[in-house]
Amino acid sequence: MNIYVDESGDLGFRFDKPYGKGGSSRYLTIAFLVVPKNLSHLPKRIVRDLYRRAKQPPGKELKSTQLTLHDKVFFANKTVGLLALNPQIKIFAITVKKSKVKRHIRKDANKLYNYMISLVLPDRIKRQPQINFIPDKRSIKVQSGNSLADYLQIKLWFELGSKTQITNMPQESHNELNLQFIDFISNIIWRKYEKSHDIAYNIIRKKIKLTHLFF
Repeated sequence: MNIYVDESGDLGFRFDKPYGKGGSSRYLTIAFLVVPKNLSHLPKRIVRDLYRRAKQPPGKELKSTQLTLHDKVFFANKTVGLLALNPQIKIFAITVKKSKVKRHIRKDANKLYNYMISLVLPDRIKRQPQINFIPDKRSIKVQSGNSLADYLQIKLWFELGSKTQITNMPQESHNELNLQFIDFISNIIWRKYEKSHDIAYNIIRKKIKLTHLFF
């Protein structure tokens, strides 16, 4: 089983200025694509379709911020169709309202990131014998190295009594279309909270397990 992980938002806590103008995001969303290895080519097809729609050269990564509203609606509808036809593929996400995070926790935001993942991931993978954990190398969590994968492994083995073996396999998102896929998902969900509107979110929300923290 492969698990692709990416996030939208940041781990900063500066709320005295607008986001993007010296201030931090008010929310952070982490999203997960859980897909059997033999089906991992299917989400990639949707990303390739987006490249064709956007007329983006294959060698240049398509960012979620470049997608038009029509692109996002197209992507959301394709994703809903993918999940309907392939129930083995799962997508879930967790969003934290950062203003509610206690001040002593803000001093080490990587622990918040790890905690968020621990709330949603271990129970969903504890019966899998082998997991390839595939985060984006350029993600905000890179500075913690292998600690996230180690943290998950400890939680699975010692707290849940699971025999699941995690292999940490960070990838560059420009080389991995499934990381781009889950980046688009996380951005759609995050924008709903950060910007208060997103038509694409309304399309996908019933097909994705959403968790909220500190709301």
